[in-house]
Amino acid sequence: MSSRTIDVTERLYEYVLDVSFRDDPVLRELREETAKLPEAGMQIGPDQGQFMALLVRAIDARRALEIGVFTGYSSIVVARALPEHGKLIACDVSPEYTAIARRYWAKAGVEKKIDLRLGPAIDTLDFLIADGGSGTIDFAFIDADKPNYDAYYERVLHLMRPRGVIAFDNVLWSGRVADAKEKDTSTVALRELNAKLGKDDRVDVAMLTIGDGVTLACKR
Repeated sequence: MSSRTIDVTERLYEYVLDVSFRDDPVLRELREETAKLPEAGMQIGPDQGQFMALLVRAIDARRALEIGVFTGYSSIVVARALPEHGKLIACDVSPEYTAIARRYWAKAGVEKKIDLRLGPAIDTLDFLIADGGSGTIDFAFIDADKPNYDAYYERVLHLMRPRGVIAFDNVLWSGRVADAKEKDTSTVALRELNAKLGKDDRVDVAMLTIGDGVTLACKR
């Protein structure tokens, strides 16, 4: 037993991947192509992707929502975990990066499960709510511009079914959220959202130290 999370060294992280990560050629190729991009750090880690896929299956998700696609890694792991007729609505503003995502969705055989919405995610979420989508989403992953996280959260919460799960990425922000001297816009936005989620009685929450920090919020 341990009273706190252990420090994960590079050696220990490699051990975790070696004994539990189930890789495949498509995910490996996508990681390698993304690693060459200037914003490669935006991609989630393989262990986080595998965790998300397990979570999607565990809650028997049928309809999922993703805010922030980048090159499509998280889209693939979520879409693969959905049943044959499941659907993932994927929101992003970048035609360049989502073009890469589309190629790999096709390689992974999940392109028919993914509905890409190019444009500001807030507009897409408002449309889904107005179109009667409240209470229809089982799983959501929020991994986009940090200053809008709270706006995304409020809209996504409307769209979630009871017991649906929202996953927020980057909630530890390389540790900056715990440093009061850090006052840039993204850090402040994440710090305020973290505090809000911790007290929000509309959801049950757990903050995990996987990757750059992931908070899970289960709608009551």
